[in-house]
Amino acid sequence: MERDLSVGVLPRWGHVVASEGVVPWLVVDDGGVPVEPIRVFLRDFVARGNRSGSVRSYAYALLRWWRWLRVVGVEWDRATSAEVRDLVLWLGQATKYRNSPRVASAATAGTVNPVTGKRHLDDRYGPRTVRHSNAIVRSFYVYWIELGEGPLVNPVALQRARGGRPNAHHNPMQPYRAEGRIRYNPRLPKQRPRAMSDAQWLDLFAALRSNRDRALLALAISNAARAGELLGVRCCDLDWGDQLVRVRRKGSGAEQWLPASPDAFVWLRLYLAEAVTVSGDEVVWQTRRRRDHGRGLAHQPLTYDALRAVLRRANQQLGSNWTMHDLRHTCALRMARDKRLSLRDVQVILGHMHLSTTADIYLVEDEEAVIERIVEHLAARDQPPPPTPAVRVGYDAEDLHVLFGGEPR
Repeated sequence: MERDLSVGVLPRWGHVVASEGVVPWLVVDDGGVPVEPIRVFLRDFVARGNRSGSVRSYAYALLRWWRWLRVVGVEWDRATSAEVRDLVLWLGQATKYRNSPRVASAATAGTVNPVTGKRHLDDRYGPRTVRHSNAIVRSFYVYWIELGEGPLVNPVALQRARGGRPNAHHNPMQPYRAEGRIRYNPRLPKQRPRAMSDAQWLDLFAALRSNRDRALLALAISNAARAGELLGVRCCDLDWGDQLVRVRRKGSGAEQWLPASPDAFVWLRLYLAEAVTVSGDEVVWQTRRRRDHGRGLAHQPLTYDALRAVLRRANQQLGSNWTMHDLRHTCALRMARDKRLSLRDVQVILGHMHLSTTADIYLVEDEEAVIERIVEHLAARDQPPPPTPAVRVGYDAEDLHVLFGGEPR
């Protein structure tokens, strides 16, 4: 039986709330009671060393799954691959729910920005969101099936292997074929990392309003650190002598020292010389205005949302849509194209676990360089060929005299 997938938006049932217990984020119903199967799974997820941000992301994906189960009228432990398939189909044509309608961004949503060449976000669910949702729901059911308390078969099924056992007749001289792909995962369009030019970087830098913002973005474009990694830098993480910055890597939490440009440390010194006073284990980046959070007026650590607001103001002035990750791409592509650096050097600075990740993303041919060479090729074909030099008939007497010798003339 085919379901009607014309549901406009999912019901606003349940919420994701912060918790002070072992599990930092919980999914609760309309009465504020935690959804027990999700709570037990997230508790195990935390015990495996995952961070609070990952727990929050999993909670929202499972809340969406629970809302979908309420729409189709299926209990969580009775779900089949048909429910997963229909959710994927619904996400492909649905519009995201918004707490408030778009105002300034209504005219640009889904369009390509003329300054950056990047597409503005729209209100559709992208392929990455769908794949992320499938992966989380599958891991949820893997946990419960292992305990023997879930459905007999994982509803998020894997793609059937062609010809029986995967890689049964694998040629050792060829790479292994990717197996185990989730059946209803949409294909991802091949995207190239986009780097801003030097002129665009200078325009963005000039649009910043404070030394704090200039120092933060100068660090990002010089060592390709992620925004969350830079926001966690403390005063004790700065090595002024060697101009190094210590960050805690996303995911693993490993500490790593990264080099930074001299300009970045100049702007950092100017920022720290201003009214904001930080030292020791305090976070370097603080709000410019003091706020009262129950302990009197004080500067607060800069949040990711506040950093996005910094870029939003600069983008409004420039008519662009740059993000902090564009600075990471810019720095990575600059390093990858420098013949003095190896790909292994770039991998270490970016913090990638596998060298193949760095190669797949950043070891790409520069489109502008390719276009320039093709234009030169086409221009050379339009030019007339050079004239062929005439061949002289016979021997030159002077050449014979030099070859065989004779009386000097």
